Amino acid sequence: MNGTSFIVAPGTDFSLAKRPTRIDPFCKSKDDYRKLFRHHVKCLDAQQRLQYAANRQAILLIFQAMDAAGKDGAIRHVLSGVNPQGCQVFSYQHPSATESQHDFLWRTTCDLPERGRIGIFNRSYYEEVLIVRVHPELLQAQALAEPMVDADAFWKQRYMSIINHERHLHANGTRVVKIFLHLSKDEQRKRFLDRIDDPTKNWKFTASDMTERGFWDEYQTAYEACIAATSTLEAPWYVVPADHKKTARLIVSQILLDTFASLDLHYPTTSAERRQELVAIRRTLDN
Repeated sequence: MNGTSFIVAPGTDFSLAKRPTRIDPFCKSKDDYRKLFRHHVKCLDAQQRLQYAANRQAILLIFQAMDAAGKDGAIRHVLSGVNPQGCQVFSYQHPSATESQHDFLWRTTCDLPERGRIGIFNRSYYEEVLIVRVHPELLQAQALAEPMVDADAFWKQRYMSIINHERHLHANGTRVVKIFLHLSKDEQRKRFLDRIDDPTKNWKFTASDMTERGFWDEYQTAYEACIAATSTLEAPWYVVPADHKKTARLIVSQILLDTFASLDLHYPTTSAERRQELVAIRRTLDN
């Protein structure tokens, strides 16, 4: 499994329609999947403990997707073995009145992960170039310094603000990993029906989900433009086929493992003075 095969290369032609929503599974059986996924989870736990001890770099994992693509499930399963002390999850809905009085990056900046930790954004500041692009009337609630006159220039400016923001994070030790769970419209329909038919999942489904489904094509256009404009060497986008949940989770866990490998983490070295101190303490404990 190679996580890099799902990267959107910066500056290349990009089309969501040419990216699959389903691929052949990596495992031949459920048992094979469980073994491989448990191995991934165990490795992630070890890598995060090392990251926490080194306390030098952070990872920001951003999930974006259409409704029912599996963001919550991917987060829950992939990070299931990680110590909660080393992991922070934030989910973003419509901006509050206070948040709307700030620039569009403000509310998520407050939640960025500390060094030594993994931060997960379930949706993110990218909503401000996605849902707001599909529903430009939402901009009226934002205290913009200047009204949007030229739409193309407006969105390009927001893309550039995001790129500069992520470059700043990268330069200061935060690796930004952006994952788009690529779901087909037909698979979304099946998952919506499941949420309606299963009483334990009714709470997951709202009338607004159907309303937003009516803007499917507009969202695909917005995602395509956003991903093409903001996938960079420092903060690449990964387009992950999401029609099969288990395959998607394996890919996400592999991407996170690849990210850890790129950090070249090491446990803090013990100085000679510190070693002498530890030896003295051990002698005391032995007596």
